[in-house]
Amino acid sequence: MLGFGFGTGLAPKAPGTFGTLPALPLAWLLLQLQLPWHGLLLVAAMLFAVGIPICSYTEQKLGRQDYGGIVWDEIAAMVLVLLFVPLTWAWWLAAFAVFRFFDALKPWPIRWFDARIHGGLGIMLDDLLAAVFSLGLLWLLAELLAW
Repeated sequence: MLGFGFGTGLAPKAPGTFGTLPALPLAWLLLQLQLPWHGLLLVAAMLFAVGIPICSYTEQKLGRQDYGGIVWDEIAAMVLVLLFVPLTWAWWLAAFAVFRFFDALKPWPIRWFDARIHGGLGIMLDDLLAAVFSLGLLWLLAELLAW
């Protein structure tokens, strides 16, 4: 259930995109806790840490490496991005679009890691890197808008 993102990873088309959607209410709920930034970062790190065995277990049960329906990685990565952008529909839409762009395109070095690291860690790592790239681009966008 967790590996498939509460069923969203079973979407017949674009399971990664649909699998990202549970991150929206989860991030919103976490933001309601009003944790300091380091508390939010700790929660995001915990989502990634538990994601490694979740994705590994799901992959082993399926008998398929990095199956597209395994979307816990998308959820954890999208939560990380959403926790560190302003809580407005425009920023969340931008965060969603930018993350999906980096996750689908997998520019270097994301593609390099994706090809070489497998199992639960590999599934989680490329999305973590896509989240970091996304946060970098969104920070740059915020700076440009402030300028």
